[in-house]
Amino acid sequence: MPTFSHLHVHTQFSLLDGAAAIPNLYKKAAADGQPALAITDHGNMFGVFKFVAEAGKHRND
Repeated sequence: MPTFSHLHVHTQFSLLDGAAAIPNLYKKAAADGQPALAITDHGNMFGVFKFVAEAGKHRND
């Protein structure tokens, strides 16, 4: 069966459009067996540092 990865996700850094906390996104993706994850916040890149830092914690999930 093919795997699925969310590649259009808004985080709490996407003002008025997202509420997901980045650590929770990684935990849920790992629990669902998703091999990849992306964020697509609107109008800013404030969440990128936290997203990349969190990725290092989940490299082997």
